[in-house]
Amino acid sequence: MTAPAPIRVFEPDADALATVEGTVAVLVGPDGEMGMLAKRANKLTRGAVERATGAESWKKADEGEVVALSWPTGMGADRLLVVKLDRKSDADLARKTGVAIARSAGSGNLTLCLGRLKHAREAMLGALLRRYDYTDQKSKADGEKAGEITAMVAKPDEVETSDLAALAEGVFFCRDLVNAPANVLTTTTYAERLQALSEHGLEVEVLEEDRLRELGMGALLAVGQGSESPSKVVVMKWMGGGDEAPLALVGKGVVFDTGGISLKPGAGMEDMTMDMGGSAVVAGVMKTLAMRNAKANVVGLVGLVENMPSGRAYRPGDVVTSMKGDTIEVINTDAEGRLVLADVMWYAQETFQPSGMIDLATLTGAVIIGLGHHNAGLLSNDDGFVDDILKAAGTEGEGAWRLPLGKDYADQLKSRIADVKNVGGRPAGTITAAEFLHRFVKEGTRWCHIDIAGVASTSFDSPYAPKGASGWGVRALDRFIRDTCEG
Repeated sequence: MTAPAPIRVFEPDADALATVEGTVAVLVGPDGEMGMLAKRANKLTRGAVERATGAESWKKADEGEVVALSWPTGMGADRLLVVKLDRKSDADLARKTGVAIARSAGSGNLTLCLGRLKHAREAMLGALLRRYDYTDQKSKADGEKAGEITAMVAKPDEVETSDLAALAEGVFFCRDLVNAPANVLTTTTYAERLQALSEHGLEVEVLEEDRLRELGMGALLAVGQGSESPSKVVVMKWMGGGDEAPLALVGKGVVFDTGGISLKPGAGMEDMTMDMGGSAVVAGVMKTLAMRNAKANVVGLVGLVENMPSGRAYRPGDVVTSMKGDTIEVINTDAEGRLVLADVMWYAQETFQPSGMIDLATLTGAVIIGLGHHNAGLLSNDDGFVDDILKAAGTEGEGAWRLPLGKDYADQLKSRIADVKNVGGRPAGTITAAEFLHRFVKEGTRWCHIDIAGVASTSFDSPYAPKGASGWGVRALDRFIRDTCEG
């Protein structure tokens, strides 16, 4: 698994800049104002920083942009990064500037000369999150191994950094799971990786197929019955908050989605290794909570299946029975994630009587048409609940947008032969999928569905990650838990 870079924080040491190796980043204000560390770098390089900031291109550059100077004279560093940033910039800009620095720095040791930057922690977090590279499947590593991150910060005791490692561990765990190919991350190996989280203090239970049959999870089992890989439900518990009812996080874990009998087109099907993205977010959050010893009660439940076509596969026209007891007419076997979630959500409510429930899934292509690759779609039965989640996502710079629910959308799911259909046609596909899930939310349970199909993995650099898995949602949900579940 990918380990985050070690990070250390020190008081500014101008004299050390002459001998620091790797990459050094100094901040210069938009008006050319230099702090102590930037002035020292400028003196060591005989005015190179001042020349860079005097150029016309610097004047036209936006805040957060980086000018790279290779092999700076007078310094032991391979590269000096001159960064345009006001020390009073907001948290989001500071975080994205950290990302820009890490992108320009590449591998090797990185020294961040942050001085009196107001949101120094966020700049460090941005750099830490961007220093990710999935290499598990390569026979040989490409280039130099990522080095440590050192931050020079005025009054380091006042910069809260204790949670940075836990956050990065959770995000990287999520990314690694999403990036892993389906022949490596089978339902069995996935469950084993989640069981290993018990090392961090989580209580982990794996429900095998015989137990799922006893529970009546006919919807989930139908999805996986065409695969050689056994279907499973993994329950992760972190009870660090006393006697109150836990928050339930539920994730779709389809380790590979061919579409089943409703087979997807071949072009792009290789991307369906990421169809377990919702479960990966849940796993990443649970790891972060355990590593930072969160004062909250949270249960994470993931349904692990593989959707394959075979002689045993479920078919369009089949009727399956959910754990709740509702019968479901299968119109399209490629609308499988909602069947998985329906049973796991019902089990979560029956078993834990949660204070609230959030499900995450790469559920619909429709959410990409509506919101692109920049926002997850949120749908909820409780205004206050979803507002708190949106606020947390905004604080962490993770794009999220609320979509509506309503009876007219639910009516699109009416079936002639069963209680409900699993699809409601092309119009409002994301909303009708959420209305399907809404059926499996008990009266009085606060619930939010998050469709992350557009943000879980991208073919281009996402705001905090290189192309591939983004880890979207780990930080937002950790922030939501901090703000609403911890005293």
